[in-house]
Amino acid sequence: MKAIDLRKKSTDDLEKELLEIRKAQFSTRMQISTQQSNKTDQLGKFQKDIARIKTILAEKLNQS
Repeated sequence: MKAIDLRKKSTDDLEKELLEIRKAQFSTRMQISTQQSNKTDQLGKFQKDIARIKTILAEKLNQS
C-alpha cells in the first residue's frame, strides 16, 4: 500500500481501510499464536500500513 494511493482516498475510506487492516493483523496474530501460520513477516507490514494510514489521517484532519 503506497502513501500516494492513500492520499487520494477520503477520510471515511481511510478509516474503513484501517479497520480492515487491524482485523487482518489480529487474525494473523491469532494464527501465529496457535501455530496455524508462520507468516510473521506480515505483522511488520500491517504495522507499517497502520502507521501510514494514521499519518495520512492526521494530515487530512490538520488541513481541515
